[in-house]
Amino acid sequence: MSLEEITKHLEKSRKVLLASHIHPDGDAIGSLIAMGLTLMDMGKEAWLYNESPLPAIYHFLPSIHRIKHHPGEIGTYDTAVILDCSDLKRIGDAAGAVNRIPVIINIDHHITNTRFGNLQLIEPAASSTSEIIYRIIKGMNARITPAIAYAIYTGIMADTGSFRFANTTPEAFDISHEMVKLGANPHKVAHHVYETISLSRIKLLTMLFDTIEITPNNVMSLMTLTQNMLRITGTRVQDVNGLINYAKAIEKVKVAALLYEKAKIKDSFTDESDFHVSLRSDGSVDVAKIAIYFGGGGHTRAAGFDIKGKLSEVKNQLYEISNRI
Repeated sequence: MSLEEITKHLEKSRKVLLASHIHPDGDAIGSLIAMGLTLMDMGKEAWLYNESPLPAIYHFLPSIHRIKHHPGEIGTYDTAVILDCSDLKRIGDAAGAVNRIPVIINIDHHITNTRFGNLQLIEPAASSTSEIIYRIIKGMNARITPAIAYAIYTGIMADTGSFRFANTTPEAFDISHEMVKLGANPHKVAHHVYETISLSRIKLLTMLFDTIEITPNNVMSLMTLTQNMLRITGTRVQDVNGLINYAKAIEKVKVAALLYEKAKIKDSFTDESDFHVSLRSDGSVDVAKIAIYFGGGGHTRAAGFDIKGKLSEVKNQLYEISNRI
């Protein structure tokens, strides 16, 4: 689909649900706010939705309070805009209901995108979904307020690792430069995202460091996050945002894996758990292929999947994968 088709539909839409993936990162949050505020500025009714709690490091963003954790009245929307999701299921429990909205627009930059929805704008070469949203806003000749500039700048900065990753393109720099001129303060963003950390998060990081394992061939590192660790430190899963990069930075490691144990259903008698496995690569390994093998998806350098089993079994499967890297 072309950008023009999507902008034309958004211009004639009246009430829009916007959603991004569970356990949101800076790009998921930034693109959600930027697109939502733009539609509101155009006189549309827009509901911003994300199922998960939002990482504290992004609470400084203007209008973050507009993101709700329930999707509102599904039957009242004429359009849904799904952001930064390779599959509709990535928005969480509301996916089935959202799928009944008349027109679904899929905007993403994951190469593993399943091409769901009625209209798609998938640009794997883009640094971030926030970069794509910038082009949509320009295509609609809409204004970029300081709040929108902050959202776009933060989304690009987060997904490029503060302009350190290989997806940092000239376009990413050009757009970020424009966002700074329009009101985004780089120091403020960097301070909140990289320089502000709670004592409880430091305690969690210490516990995570103690779980690090390296495969015998030294190519993969594993970190494990359990529900008990969250309880002891008084933290939530969103406090883990970005901590996997410590495991990726270990010498000789090509792939880092963070195994997150999800909360068990009350009165469950099984000794198995549901895990979300986040993968990060140094660029020499396509972790999206690993994630797809387990039913997940993502990028060459960042991907993930869900898996059920005993912790030891999940680790063993990753150890086996490491032998093929």
